[in-house]
Amino acid sequence: MPQPLLLGIVGMLGLAVGSFLNVVIHRVPRGESLVRPGSHCPACGHEIRPRHNIPVAGWLLLRGRCADCEAPISARYPLVEAGTAALFLAVTAKFGWSWELPAFLYLAAIAVALTMIDLDVFRLPDQIVLPSYSVALFLLLPPMIFDGQWTAGTRALIAAALVWGFFLFLRLFKMGWGDIKLAPLLALYLGWLGWSWVLVGLFAGFVIGGFAGSALMAAGRATRKSKIPYGPFLLAGAFLAIFAGAPIADWYSSLLTPTV
Repeated sequence: MPQPLLLGIVGMLGLAVGSFLNVVIHRVPRGESLVRPGSHCPACGHEIRPRHNIPVAGWLLLRGRCADCEAPISARYPLVEAGTAALFLAVTAKFGWSWELPAFLYLAAIAVALTMIDLDVFRLPDQIVLPSYSVALFLLLPPMIFDGQWTAGTRALIAAALVWGFFLFLRLFKMGWGDIKLAPLLALYLGWLGWSWVLVGLFAGFVIGGFAGSALMAAGRATRKSKIPYGPFLLAGAFLAIFAGAPIADWYSSLLTPTV
């Protein structure tokens, strides 16, 4: 498939998935059904009209207000939709038309949902994280079968197991259980790409989290005892590794290699 056509299709898919993720982000932490009731205004309860449910365009058409009660609609809704589409496009540009693409698009989708939920309620729901192991393994089977990437699959499983053990150790230092459950899933994906990607992803997550925590404390918005969601930093580190793991690993290796 030509790359421009593929990107166009994936971009539209990303907008649609982003619209669904808004439902996931709102309802999963509350234990609500993702199917019933249909999309509705949380202020007045009126069902959202189909033309107002179009990703991004619907919010612009409504000018950010409910068509029935004129309650404000958060700009986060179109931002999630546009952000999901942008991440889908970036992943597609990275992997192209390949057997691996669906697996990494799925990771992009849950990354958006988990990031927003963790920022909202300081929790990474098991309803999303745990089934994602089975989904990831299922989606990575085709490249193993049709592309013969059994080595990558084996490495992914070993990486997930090793990171699971490492994060269980970090539990001694008050690491949250949600982060402990998420980290091996990310290691599964990064391990598929290579050991350098695993190391870069984990290290980047810690560095980004450390900088963010320091910035919040410097701004007076957090203290050493404040609860800070770590899931978004783990996810940011993983995607940094996915997109730039090889050059980062090469750069770091060059620092360790003495020059003559």
